[in-house]
Amino acid sequence: MKSKLLFAGIGAAVMLCTVLLLRNHKGVDILPNAAQAEEKTETPVVKTYPITLPSHIDFCGEAVPLADRDVQERLDRELLVNTYWQSQTLLILKEYNKLKPLLEPVLKEYKVPNDFIFLAAAESGYKNVVSPANAAGVWQLLGETARHNGLEVNDEVDERYHFVKSTEAACKYLLDAYNQFGSWTMAAASYNMGMEGLRKTKDQQLAKTYYDMMLSGETQRYVFRILALKEILTNPQRYGFMVTENDLYQPYRFDEVKVDSAVGSWARFAQQYKLTYKDLKILNPWMRSYKLTNKQAKDYVVYVMQKPNEQ
Repeated sequence: MKSKLLFAGIGAAVMLCTVLLLRNHKGVDILPNAAQAEEKTETPVVKTYPITLPSHIDFCGEAVPLADRDVQERLDRELLVNTYWQSQTLLILKEYNKLKPLLEPVLKEYKVPNDFIFLAAAESGYKNVVSPANAAGVWQLLGETARHNGLEVNDEVDERYHFVKSTEAACKYLLDAYNQFGSWTMAAASYNMGMEGLRKTKDQQLAKTYYDMMLSGETQRYVFRILALKEILTNPQRYGFMVTENDLYQPYRFDEVKVDSAVGSWARFAQQYKLTYKDLKILNPWMRSYKLTNKQAKDYVVYVMQKPNEQ
């Protein structure tokens, strides 16, 4: 009997302690009522909205057939992906501002429509990257394609990484593709799939345009990704990218220096212009070695970065 009373006393003491712990220092009961509990456990909702498709969009002046339901859905997909992958698209927007002064004049010189600058965004995000298939540079050129279009590719020099010369090679390819297909949209699709593969598929399907074709998953999305990036990069605020000019990466300022002989050390070459090797390599990523043999005395143009106090 005494043990039962002892346990009962202990139980009462525990309950009292629990009640006291659930009161604040002023003695106010902090046990939540049902409404308070519901309010405390409610999770804030991040609102996500669908994208309103533009009423008209074109690529190089060739209208996109938005009346086609499949076309609508494919464009909608790429606009959603690139709008809501905010960090990636914001970086592309910043890089676009930095590189377009280098790329756009080349497109103009070769009479290739300026919309192809957005193809480079789709290919690389304007970064000198290497793909699993060993395509390299801003324009993601394969070695064979690069050499065919006049670029030097070896252990010391790889002009796929040259901002201007790689753009020239891309222009040559696109002009050839346009001459074959008579369509800039098809030329863009062939950049991903290859001219021969696209021509064969077009003939097999008796298709007239890119938008009529059933293609592999990557090429099926490819032109729509270009279209989405064009739309976002030219109308960033419409898609929620609230950037100012100061937020963007600024274009490079540089001088051009002609080199027509061997260079024993690019690092020492850089020091002549009060630059580091890194400064030199940023604007000349085509340098793939610390030296240049140049046995044929070929002419190279080296971009020498202007430092802020020199601008």
